[in-house]
Amino acid sequence: MISSCVSKEKGPHPVDQVIGAMSDSLPKIVIPEGVDITSDDWAGIDLEPKAPILPLKAEEEVEKFILPEGYHIEPILTEPEIEQPAAIAFDGDGKMFVLELRTYMLTVDSDKTLEPESRISRWEDKDNDGVYETGTVFVDGLIFPRFVLPYGKDCVLTMESDADIVYKYTDTTGDGKADKKEFFTDNYGRSGNVEHQQAFMYYNMDNWLYSTYNAFRIRETDNGIIRENTGFNRAQWGVTHDDDGKLSFLGGASGLPSQFQFPVHYGNFKYEENYAEGFEEPWGAPVKVADLQEGMDRVSERTGGPTRVTGAAGNDIYRGDRLPKEMYGQLFYGEPVARIVRQVNPVVTEGLTTLHNAYQDEKSEFLKSTDPLFRPVDLTTAPDGTLYVTDMYHGIIQEGNWAQEGTYLRAKIKQYQLDKVIGLGRIWRITHDDFTRDTTKPNMLEKTPAELVQFLEHKNGWWRDKAQQLIVLSKDNSIAPALEEIVKQNDNLLARFHALWCLEGLGSLKSELLVELLQDSNPRMRIQAMRASETLYKAGDKSFAELYLNMLSDKNVDVVIQAMLTGNILEVTGLHSAIENALKSNMAKGVQTIGGQILNPEEAKNWWDDSRANVTDNQKKQLNKGQVIFNELCVQCHGVDGLGAPIGEGLIMAPPLAGSNRLQGHPEYVIKTLLHGLQGPLAGKTYPAGIMVGNKEQSDDWIASIASYIRTNLSNEATVVSEEEVAKVRSKTKAQDGYYEYDGLINSVPELMVPDDSWAISASHAVQTRVGGSASAAGAFNFEGWSTGENQEKGMWFQIELPEVATVTELRYVSPGISQGWREGSPPPLPTYPRAYELQVSEDGIKWTTVDKGVCQQSNIVMAFDAVKAKYLKIIQTSELKDEKQEKYPWTMREMKLYGVTKI
Repeated sequence: MISSCVSKEKGPHPVDQVIGAMSDSLPKIVIPEGVDITSDDWAGIDLEPKAPILPLKAEEEVEKFILPEGYHIEPILTEPEIEQPAAIAFDGDGKMFVLELRTYMLTVDSDKTLEPESRISRWEDKDNDGVYETGTVFVDGLIFPRFVLPYGKDCVLTMESDADIVYKYTDTTGDGKADKKEFFTDNYGRSGNVEHQQAFMYYNMDNWLYSTYNAFRIRETDNGIIRENTGFNRAQWGVTHDDDGKLSFLGGASGLPSQFQFPVHYGNFKYEENYAEGFEEPWGAPVKVADLQEGMDRVSERTGGPTRVTGAAGNDIYRGDRLPKEMYGQLFYGEPVARIVRQVNPVVTEGLTTLHNAYQDEKSEFLKSTDPLFRPVDLTTAPDGTLYVTDMYHGIIQEGNWAQEGTYLRAKIKQYQLDKVIGLGRIWRITHDDFTRDTTKPNMLEKTPAELVQFLEHKNGWWRDKAQQLIVLSKDNSIAPALEEIVKQNDNLLARFHALWCLEGLGSLKSELLVELLQDSNPRMRIQAMRASETLYKAGDKSFAELYLNMLSDKNVDVVIQAMLTGNILEVTGLHSAIENALKSNMAKGVQTIGGQILNPEEAKNWWDDSRANVTDNQKKQLNKGQVIFNELCVQCHGVDGLGAPIGEGLIMAPPLAGSNRLQGHPEYVIKTLLHGLQGPLAGKTYPAGIMVGNKEQSDDWIASIASYIRTNLSNEATVVSEEEVAKVRSKTKAQDGYYEYDGLINSVPELMVPDDSWAISASHAVQTRVGGSASAAGAFNFEGWSTGENQEKGMWFQIELPEVATVTELRYVSPGISQGWREGSPPPLPTYPRAYELQVSEDGIKWTTVDKGVCQQSNIVMAFDAVKAKYLKIIQTSELKDEKQEKYPWTMREMKLYGVTKI
């Protein structure tokens, strides 16, 4: 029996409720008007009335699974305790956090997807019987959260859809419910429907945090969160890593693993033969539903499922110790459209990996089901050494954009009443006859770092990973000698790996240890040493450069490739000539592939040179100029990557610019700093450079150019700065005498006012900006956005009502253009900014004062004005469309920011 602390009203079982919602009469599906029944999508479709697909209870569903001999599957947590689970993660005590996307596809039109009704729940198996019977709601009221990452004791990291901030939620009272919410990092989100936003923040063995979509990685340091650009991971829902810390991502719509050849921070390379012959064909059970977005031309006659994998979701490289050894190191991932879990065997030849379906010869899969509602969306190595499967058990597994009126998929959904199957979900455990699960409780959260060291030798990779994470988060350098002893003398290679990265994460890694490890007899250890040494090299220890070049002559192909990758990312002098020599003597395919592309890279382009970039010609000129200024002037102190120029012993000359929240905040901060300079400690930290010299003798264009460049590059993603903005700041700070000091500077910058439920946001018009959207004016404050939906007309308005009168000084937002194509060379986006506007404010909603008005000519809108008291702010469209003949020019806004003055 499962009993929980989660509030649940007694009543019919959710499965019975779903069945009760099914229509008694079989739906009659008609071909939508205008559809060509002979087209590839529709030819041969069966639209005869069908009995609905009825959900099964967990004890019934288990009979529908097909597994290899000796394997079994059992439920460990199901509805009604959880609803629509999408991912799980464990904390150091083995408590399981469940990401419940309770608003996912509740209707065929994605209605209420962005309602704040999703949650993160936490579950325990207190009686150790294998079932997670005790649970609490750890964080509630979330808008389609993107991930859950346990991060120390009673703490998780997560963020909501359409948001830009990652928050840390902590339970400080021990009741299993988070009562403390703290900012962790920002500039982490992106626009798109819920399938096309970042997901799966993931703690890797190199102590960096990665996620899908985002081409950067972050980590927490004593100087705050730092960020580095990476290659593109081309993934949607799934990240995992192997024993050597190599990440493997999962591409959603492609149905295939992505960016698995080499660590993603080295960039993207092109490979041949990533996948073995037949890898793209799924071998699911014959469910005969044919519910896939692509239509009949992609329906398998054999199974009624897809002829090609199409919806990969959730992956795990199994590293547990309670399943057969042939499972260890294998990649597992779910394909919920085909209703399969695939086991992938990675075969490495001459340094390059080819992925094989482990059951290709049998024309089968590791796990499949004859239940059409089986939707595997995540796989996880568990603390008990087994493999867990997260099964959303859902009717529709495709976002509403692809199930709109007139589509093939919508017809199939309605035919089988799949839209009625909601609110369910199960977590399963896979076991084997020859093993029993590990019933040992981890209980790591109460252990000291010294006590955690023992777990670096554990046979289960989950234990090793979690112990390393907790040791690094502890910042306890007193255990460095014990870690060094493991690295040098332990017979367990994997323990040596983790101990090495613990030292790196604690900032206790020594050059002499790495020099020794670069000569280790085991090539895998030599590779780990090279990767870890990159941290010291970036901190100023260039003595490794010669060692990297020497390792291009190593007898091991993988070591040679690693030396190329490390040398390339660090821009080691002499690398190209050394690679040329290596290519003459080493014919291994991996060496030739990587070396050749390093020597002959594809032409690098600035992001603003893309025809699809939402920037004006003048802004492009400014960014080009800013790039030159940065490389001629700023790199001496701030480093070529913006992380600070290293000067040895872990010190950097000046503060990091990359990923800086201050730089990406209100532009006044950077403008004032560039104009008048900055001296003294920065947020309590002193840097050797001491002073940032002012540049008020430079032109407004010069200041705007360098400000724009550093705010939109170096992994920063803020807006460009205009000459007009610089001129205004120059004018109002002309009395500034000498350098700023940090406290005075930061207190002089307008402060972001963060909207909450007490704000009333309204507009004359509001439509959905995407299928399943809220059609709310409040969407203007996030990535969802707001739109009039109609062509711009004089008199359209958008209003903010604050809970009380406040001092406001500026309003900013982005009006994203309407895409005219995604390929290079496509026409620029159609503009949606207001052609002319007036901004009015009022304290009582009756008497209004105009504080700004103007004509817009680009997508980043700034409405700056003298500080004024207001409770109401209203933007009014004051112009009709004139010469624009396109069919649709709505007024749109997103990422709106209101700034006020709260500090004197």
